[in-house]
Amino acid sequence: MASDFLEKLVQDGVISRDQLAEAQQIAANLGVTTEEALVKLEYVDAAQISSAQADQFGYESVNLDEIEIPQSVIEMVPESVARENIVLPLALDGDALLVALHDPMRFDVLDKLRFILNREIKVAVAPKDAILNAINRHYGQSETESVDSMLQEFTETSIEFSSVDVKEAEAVGADDSDAPIVKLVNLIIDEAMTMRASDIHIEPFEDRIRIRYRIDGALVERDTAPRRLLGPRRLLHRSPARPVEAAGVRGARHAGGHGG
Repeated sequence: MASDFLEKLVQDGVISRDQLAEAQQIAANLGVTTEEALVKLEYVDAAQISSAQADQFGYESVNLDEIEIPQSVIEMVPESVARENIVLPLALDGDALLVALHDPMRFDVLDKLRFILNREIKVAVAPKDAILNAINRHYGQSETESVDSMLQEFTETSIEFSSVDVKEAEAVGADDSDAPIVKLVNLIIDEAMTMRASDIHIEPFEDRIRIRYRIDGALVERDTAPRRLLGPRRLLHRSPARPVEAAGVRGARHAGGHGG
């Protein structure tokens, strides 16, 4: 069944019932949302979708090109959090922080922000591309590597780890500080420190790796990493459902630099 805001677009004559059905079929085939399919088909634009979503949930729809955001507000949300969750801080409303989301049903993102910032979160709705552009404007174009960019690289490329690779690396005895997996671990530690996490939990499953940070006593999950980052299954000596490591963040870099 279509979301209420999509039904309202039909009722208001913005799109036809046939156009909605076509978009739903394309969305199912391509693995995208119906609203994304509607925009790709050019039956509506992203601003119309945002406005309809905002109306359904009782939120404000905002044009990010017309909003001046104080730097002090931008600095309240770490860049890594903004980019990972596609969220932009807009303004303080008393003790609450108003943020822009493209999907007001991302309750997991709202919960994560409440944990990280320890304050109430209010929502405004804006198109996804507009939020991404605004993130680049306010945080700067990301020219350095981040956890997200590293995970994306591992996901989209065919990098694999084998026991042969490990033996060759050990035989050469080269400095592995530039190895992708080492850089990823260091970036995860840096991100956890930025988010004021006390622990990092890395848990391998059959098809994914779950990375969680403990923030104010609660475990907050970040985006999933590809399962193959852990290398061949026979090199693992723990149950797939058991955390590989629950490392304290402070001093983790220093501890990792010494051989066992």
